[in-house]
Amino acid sequence: MGGTLLVIDDDAASRRLVSAIFAAEGLVVVEADGGEAGIRAVEGYRPDVVLLDMQMPTIGGLAVLEALAKAAPGLPVIMVTADREVKSAVQATRLGAYDYLTKPIDHDEIIGTVHRALERSRLRAEVEELRGRLGEGGGLAVEMGTTPQVREVVEQVSTVAASDLTVLVLGETGTGKELVAQALHRQSRRYRRPFVALDCGAIPDALLESELFGHERGAFTGAERKRQGRFELAQGGTLFLDEIGNLPLPLQSKLLRVLESRQLTSVGGAKSTTMDVRFVAATNDDLQARVAKGLFRADLYYRLAQYTILLPALRDRRTDVAYLARRFLEEANVELRRPPRAIAPDALELLERHAWPGNVRELRNVMRQAALRSEDLVLGQELFQTMLAKGRLSSPSGVPAPVGSSLREIAEAALAVAEKQAIGDTLRSTHGNKSQAARLLQTDYKTLHLKMKRLGLRARDYER
Repeated sequence: MGGTLLVIDDDAASRRLVSAIFAAEGLVVVEADGGEAGIRAVEGYRPDVVLLDMQMPTIGGLAVLEALAKAAPGLPVIMVTADREVKSAVQATRLGAYDYLTKPIDHDEIIGTVHRALERSRLRAEVEELRGRLGEGGGLAVEMGTTPQVREVVEQVSTVAASDLTVLVLGETGTGKELVAQALHRQSRRYRRPFVALDCGAIPDALLESELFGHERGAFTGAERKRQGRFELAQGGTLFLDEIGNLPLPLQSKLLRVLESRQLTSVGGAKSTTMDVRFVAATNDDLQARVAKGLFRADLYYRLAQYTILLPALRDRRTDVAYLARRFLEEANVELRRPPRAIAPDALELLERHAWPGNVRELRNVMRQAALRSEDLVLGQELFQTMLAKGRLSSPSGVPAPVGSSLREIAEAALAVAEKQAIGDTLRSTHGNKSQAARLLQTDYKTLHLKMKRLGLRARDYER
C-alpha cells in the first residue's frame, strides 16, 4: 500500500490494533495519544491519511478535525465513532472529513477505506507536483493528463501565449480545444480581460453575423435594439471561435477583413471601431482539404494558422486514461454527494483498451454515468462493459468510410456512427422529447438540434 498513516486515539489498545493491521499492509504508522499530540504529529510527520477517534478527553474529534483542516488543507481524515455517535460523524463529513467508520471496526472495511484515502492523497500530490513542475501550464496539464504528448501541448501554449499571434487549435471532438484556448488566455497579458467563446456550429447561419459583429437597432426585422457582438464583448481580451470550419463563405470574407484591418463595423452600422482582441480558432475539420474544395478561403486559413497547435486523440495517449478516469470519478462523487469510490484494476485495463471516439469528453461522461449508476465502493469491469456495450461507445465494425480513407476520416466516421446511435437511443427513451434528451446527453438544445439535422434524425420518428 505504501504511505504514512497517523492514528489519533487516547485508547492505547485501539492504537496498537490499528498499527498491527497497517504495518502488515506496508504502511508507516504514527501513533498520537489524544488530540493535542495528533495536531503536533501532523505538522511533524506530514501523514498521507489520518484515522481520528471521535470521542477523546480534552479536545474532541470535531475540534481536532477543524484544527487539521487549517494545518493541512486537503489531508484525508477518517473519523472513528461508536454507533450512538453516527449523527456527529455525519456532521464531521460536512466539516470536511473524508469518511467515517463505526465501532467495532471491520477489518476489511478499514483497510478499504484507508486504501481509497491514500489513492486520493496520491492523486492530489500528483496534481500539485504537476503544477509545480509545469508552472503556469500546470492547470492545463492537470486537465489533460501527464503524457509526453500533453507536455508538448503545454510547452506550445507557454511559447505562444505571451504573443498576439492568431492561434489555430486542431483536434478531434472532445480533445480539449477550448481548454487550450482558455490556457492561452490565462497565460497572456490579457488574462484580466474577458475570454469570450462562440461555437460556430451551434448558431444558425442567419444569426452568426449578428452574433460575431453585433447589430444596430433596425438593422433587420426583429432588431429592436442595439446589440454588442462577440468581438466587442471580447475587447481587450480573447475571442475563441470553435468549429471555425462551419463559418459560411460570406462571413469568412468579413472575418478576414476584421482580422487584417483591426476595424469592426456592426451589422447596419456606418462607423467602424478599432478592435483590440486576441483571436483563437479551433476545428475538427481538415481545413486544408476544405480550402482545396473551395469551402474555406485560403487567405483566411493562412491568417488563422499563424501558430498551430494539434491536440492528440485520447487513443494515442492511453496512459492518460487511468489518471483522467480517477479524476472524473472524484469530481462526479463530489457533485453527486456520493462517498469516495475507487476503480478496479481490471476496469482500468478495460477503459485503457477502449477506442474513445469521443475522446476526453466521452470518458468524462462514462465516469459520471458510472458514479450515478453504481452504489459500489469499487467500480468493477462488469459495470463498464455493460455501459460501453449499451451505449455503443466502442468503435463499431464496418465503419461507413470509403476505401482509401485516412485514419482521421475513419475515426470521424466512427464518431458519427456512435453519436447517431447514442442520440437515437436517448430520443427513444424520451419518446422524442429533445429537451429531455439534451439534458440526458449533457449538451445544449441547439447543439443537439444541429447534430440531429446533420445525422438525419427526426424527433417525430421516436414519438409514441
